Amino acid sequence: MPVFEIGSDSAKAVIDTDGGRLASLQIGGHEILVTEGEKPTRWGSFPMIPWCGRLAYGKFDWYGKDYQFPLSSPPHANHGVSHMQDWKLFNSSPQVINLIVDLEYPWTFGGFARQRFQITENQLLVEAMVEAGRYRMPVMIGWHPWFRRQLDVGERAQLAVHPTHRYETDEHMVPTGSLTSVGPPPWNDCFVGLRRPPVITWPGALELTIESTLDHWVVFTEPEHALCVEPQSGPPNEFNLWPRMIQPGQRFLASMTFSWQSA
Repeated sequence: MPVFEIGSDSAKAVIDTDGGRLASLQIGGHEILVTEGEKPTRWGSFPMIPWCGRLAYGKFDWYGKDYQFPLSSPPHANHGVSHMQDWKLFNSSPQVINLIVDLEYPWTFGGFARQRFQITENQLLVEAMVEAGRYRMPVMIGWHPWFRRQLDVGERAQLAVHPTHRYETDEHMVPTGSLTSVGPPPWNDCFVGLRRPPVITWPGALELTIESTLDHWVVFTEPEHALCVEPQSGPPNEFNLWPRMIQPGQRFLASMTFSWQSA
């Protein structure tokens, strides 16, 4: 599938229309993302639309009707459908890429999504918009970036994140809806109440700050080779807890920003 590059004097981003993902982000010539994986959900930074994280057992009830989705990560359906679809370029410049996709099977509610990527000298802004089609629908927006633990210079990554609460999960890692204490890492958890934006530092190389208009953050620190810091609009399985609804023609917007400086 086509890939497109945007850049500044110090940074370069590669956007892949296959999944609408940020496939590469090089800062000062150093790649900070995991650029390959055994499945589409294991690399780059991909959008999670129209749901984020685990949809428990691939199902939810919507106005009295049950909907079932393929179990992409048994026993659950993970990360929506947009990362498995072909996005289309509809506008670009040397620093900006705009993509669009119709939300299709196995999503049956219709609607479409857009993403906008804009790079400057020390920042990458990623914006997303979902608009409902003929039918009212539940919706979430999020991103799932995979950051390298080790760059080609400097020391291994150090993550600074300071949440006040963590979502309690059941034996299948599905949030129950209740909040509890944070606990020590390693983490594979959804957090809220961050006191400040998360920061990843590769000592001797870079410091990266991750900001978002979204207020839920899934942090995954179990892999040896990567860190995942994922802004999203609600907890995993939100469709079965307290789904956000948009009516026909209504839009839901979100953004994520990476800002960097030398460390």
